Amino acid sequence: MGARRIRLGVAGIGRAFSFMIPTFRDDPRVEIVAGFDPRSEARARFAQEFGAATYDTMEAMCASDIDAVYIASPHQFHAPQLEIAAAHGKHALVEKPMALSLSECERMIAATRSAGVHLIVGHSHSFDAPIIKLRALVESGAYGRLRMITALNFTDFLYRPRRPEELDTGQGGGAVYNQAPHQVEMIRLIAGGRVKSVRAMTGVWDATRPTEGAYNAFLTFENGVTATMTYSGYAHFDSDEFTGWIAESGLPKDPAKYGASRAAIAASGDIARETALKNARNYGGADYADASQAPARQHQTFGLLIASCEHGDLRPFANGVRIYGDMAQAFEPLAPPAVPRSEVIDELAAAVFANVAPLHSGEWSRATMEVCLALLQSAREGREIEMTRQVGL
Repeated sequence: MGARRIRLGVAGIGRAFSFMIPTFRDDPRVEIVAGFDPRSEARARFAQEFGAATYDTMEAMCASDIDAVYIASPHQFHAPQLEIAAAHGKHALVEKPMALSLSECERMIAATRSAGVHLIVGHSHSFDAPIIKLRALVESGAYGRLRMITALNFTDFLYRPRRPEELDTGQGGGAVYNQAPHQVEMIRLIAGGRVKSVRAMTGVWDATRPTEGAYNAFLTFENGVTATMTYSGYAHFDSDEFTGWIAESGLPKDPAKYGASRAAIAASGDIARETALKNARNYGGADYADASQAPARQHQTFGLLIASCEHGDLRPFANGVRIYGDMAQAFEPLAPPAVPRSEVIDELAAAVFANVAPLHSGEWSRATMEVCLALLQSAREGREIEMTRQVGL
């Protein structure tokens, strides 16, 4: 008889879930047994693909025989759906961003504490093996103290098909809510977690996409480390050029497709047709392209990141970490992932089966959201924002 598997229910059978399919399908510690989504076409494909039960309410799914829920719904539903899961005694894996406000984060933490269940927030790129390896190299002390981190990423984020709320910052739209958690978590993990202050500027440069598409931020840490974060989702320069055209997913990218995202949006004509285009491409839609059977991939990446220590700069790649030392370079290779994002399941399985508190807990992720919200506040008020809810490793 094989080892027990996590009986997983999925809340929100959409785009985020489709990215996790290879993980859930190929990791032997997980069995998808239930799914909830208001879209009938998503439920139909889900039932056919996984042989799992489907539900049209969150409450009904959480009343079933599952161990944990993966909440991949739109951001505004994370807090109320987590509270439903916790009330039914289910552990939860919640997609980033954790929530839209610190008060919602507090509610989520309180709900899981009261129920005695674990909350993990991810996937963010701080789970990625190259980032974890880089952190271990920094912690070894072999290159002296960590002094500075530089992170930047240029993508086509803002010109992928969107629903109206995804272009409204007040409803969790834009680059800060959706992309900054990746950079913030990578930097916090490497630097020890406790951000002291944030100063930032954001960019809203296209009136037809009226939300933040870019930001620059300067972070100070309690231990003296400083970090700069730059992000642009305006579909011009593509920083995957720096990674040998290995995309964020760890799969090869074709640079000849430059401009394809903007062209697709322009062809849609208006937001209603753009929403229809997104729905058609979404899981269960008429134009859904199943990427879960992709060829062998490398580890995931998120733009360029350099951790500067006193005696070397460390840079993660999709297949390892390059070290630029005082007198020589070296490369610490990583074997290709047998299962993409398996590090997420490492934390989930430890929480479900051994009651091990996860690194990417509610408290950790609340601290990340404090930094992200401070980016918006700093840009709005033109001042440095001091942190009050940070936690260390």
